[in-house]
Amino acid sequence: MDGVKSFTSSNRKIDPSRRRATQHLMPDGSPVDPDRIEIGPTDVAFAEWEALGLTAPNLERMRETRLNRIVSELNKRDLGGVLLFDPLNIRYACDSSNMHLWITHNPARAVFVGADGYMVLWDYKRCEHLSSYLPLIRETRSGAGMFYFVAGDREDEIAATFAAEVDDLMRVHAGRNRRVAVDKMELHGAFALQALGLEISSGQAVMEHARLIKSADEIDAMRCAIATCEIAMAEMEEACRPGIAETELWSILHKENIARGGEWIETRILSSGPRTNPWFQEAGPRRLVAGDLLAFDTDLIGPYGMCCDMSRTWFVGDGEPTAEQKRVFRDAHEHIMTNMQLLKPGVTFSELTHLAKPLQDEYNAQRYGVLAHGVGLCDEFPSIYYPEDFIEGASDYPLEPGMVLCVEVYCGVVGGRDGVKLEDQVLITETSFENLSSYPFDAKLLGR
Repeated sequence: MDGVKSFTSSNRKIDPSRRRATQHLMPDGSPVDPDRIEIGPTDVAFAEWEALGLTAPNLERMRETRLNRIVSELNKRDLGGVLLFDPLNIRYACDSSNMHLWITHNPARAVFVGADGYMVLWDYKRCEHLSSYLPLIRETRSGAGMFYFVAGDREDEIAATFAAEVDDLMRVHAGRNRRVAVDKMELHGAFALQALGLEISSGQAVMEHARLIKSADEIDAMRCAIATCEIAMAEMEEACRPGIAETELWSILHKENIARGGEWIETRILSSGPRTNPWFQEAGPRRLVAGDLLAFDTDLIGPYGMCCDMSRTWFVGDGEPTAEQKRVFRDAHEHIMTNMQLLKPGVTFSELTHLAKPLQDEYNAQRYGVLAHGVGLCDEFPSIYYPEDFIEGASDYPLEPGMVLCVEVYCGVVGGRDGVKLEDQVLITETSFENLSSYPFDAKLLGR
């Protein structure tokens, strides 16, 4: 579809350039406060969602549900608590965000959640005010940073001090249970916990399973974020003309996401023409040429921190795609549409691997890493592999209502000029599935 100016969602249309000049209201009826502490959607986003008939999430209820799911996982696994350093796990546990990407490689924040639901946040120094509006956080401290950049040659001492605080919390909130889950931590921090007699297990497993089922509010948040992503995609497609550079086109997705209160984009995978084959080339200075294919993967973290992971491939210019471009595109489209039909409660992750439509031999050597994966605040568990990449016993769990998966494919012949990447985001319902993605596929490439 060349030059899309609107997209369809819930059988309604909205012009992505629409702006509302009047003050909009928050979901609770209060005015949007430009001075509010928490990050979040803008009045532009609220106006667009209202026009689409979308419901904003109840954030208090969403946060409580997430905490309850963590506590349930801890008790199910007989763990006294979980210690979190991964910024996405911290966001899930308490909905607090602070310099998210910087903290990813400078782990100065941590959260402890006890099996009794007691939550402590260690934030970056003098940042206590950033989480003052979150009542589920019972204490805010500092001092979790024990990496060399901040701790220097005293990292072992700082780690020991931090570990002692965790030990105290475990004694108060877990009693005799000395089992604590940890997702990601500096090695000397883990050694300090063990030196105090704490038994460490996988916090990532706890959190991935807690995050697996999305609540109604999380689904509402995801619908809103996807709408924002698709509005941004429409702006990209409007600009997808011969002569524009890949980086210039990619910047539009960033701009429109940020303007609506979205947060960041995890990758920059966008390529054109011969750069579409093989896959995974990031946006560069190449300028689009008439007759190219343009392919991208959004990997977008939108409003409410929800991931919108969709891929599209577009034909560039006013001409007609080649027969080969159409053939590869149709093969890719049929692949994800066929595999999507397998999604329903009760089907196991491993069964999906073996039931899925196989790729044609000519595409197999350059197959994508997964044929589907979970999604929430980011790409999440599970990974549904092709049979050639299957890991026996890694994912023997069934699909359940409330799970969200991205179904995707890359088709590119080895040595060929063009490749096609397609991906949709799908909700598992009580009986089947609902495709949350509404952005159309390129009509010219489909031959329509």
